[in-house]
Amino acid sequence: MRIINKPPDHLKNSFNKVGVLLVNLGTPEGTDYFSMRKYLNEFLSDRRVIDVFKPLWWLILNGPILLFRPSKSGKAYKRIWNNNKGSPLKYITESQISKLGKEFKANNNIILDYAMRYGQPSIVSKLDKLFDLGCAKILIFPLYPQYAASTTASVQDEVYKWLLNKRWQPAIRTIAPWYDYKNYINSISDTIRDSFKKNGKTDVLMISFHGVPRRYLLLGDPYHCHCVKTGRLIKENLKWPDEKFFITFQSRFGPEQWLEPYTDETIVKLAQQGTNKITIASPGFVTDCLETLDEIKNEAKELFIQNGGKKLNYVNCLNDTSRGINLYKELIIQNLQGWMNFDEKS
Repeated sequence: MRIINKPPDHLKNSFNKVGVLLVNLGTPEGTDYFSMRKYLNEFLSDRRVIDVFKPLWWLILNGPILLFRPSKSGKAYKRIWNNNKGSPLKYITESQISKLGKEFKANNNIILDYAMRYGQPSIVSKLDKLFDLGCAKILIFPLYPQYAASTTASVQDEVYKWLLNKRWQPAIRTIAPWYDYKNYINSISDTIRDSFKKNGKTDVLMISFHGVPRRYLLLGDPYHCHCVKTGRLIKENLKWPDEKFFITFQSRFGPEQWLEPYTDETIVKLAQQGTNKITIASPGFVTDCLETLDEIKNEAKELFIQNGGKKLNYVNCLNDTSRGINLYKELIIQNLQGWMNFDEKS
């Protein structure tokens, strides 16, 4: 019997694994000027995020923005930075992956990991890792319930760019937007109820989403519609009165008109009209980050009180809570159907 020896460069892994890659927005490596500059440069160079005339934007970005904004953003990050664990978005995402790993530990053929669209660990590095570990099938899980070209599509762009350079391409799936998914709506609504139990009900409930330029809506981006439906379903779940419920948009950047109403302007108006207590939830974020922990929990609270309000309660994101982990697990199992079989105990 003739024995054929394998060549030295023969692939050692058997490609029978399924990878699941959770992708979050990203975070700087530190709060110093150069870490912030590096992160902002990558983020604001993405054409899905800023799509104005490229040569003009290059001059603006590499001029005043990257000269002055890193210091300003660094100060904001310092207010939420954990001296031991670093960026909340990163260490909470790591905890999400750790807890999800325990949920799927009975199945040795699933490999879970996470990546950041901007910063580290990169999507490319983690796709390389999953492929090297023998994943012939990879599920991409963008951690954005509402679809936007500047978030979900940007993640998928990066995945498809990686595929362009692969001679042997793994099968790829992406999780569809889950803005109206029942368990997601229930989880957010129950988290708001928990806040009411702890802090008391307030005069107003505000649902604040990250904003995008209004022009994106007119170009066909469904993000605004997804946000409005999410907000409406939460309101109906809570049986909250229309006149005490507001859907707003935060984090606007630059002179262009963004989706309205604006969160900060609405907060000022409500305070000046005599609203004493307000609760704000940000269901567009599954992980607490700068936009929630500083922009809402700190800046919005200060703005509300300065204009006559008395108390602003912020509702934490799902993060790595049991509700959040159960939701992510459910979405993963649903989207792996046909690739993997799960029994009722999985």
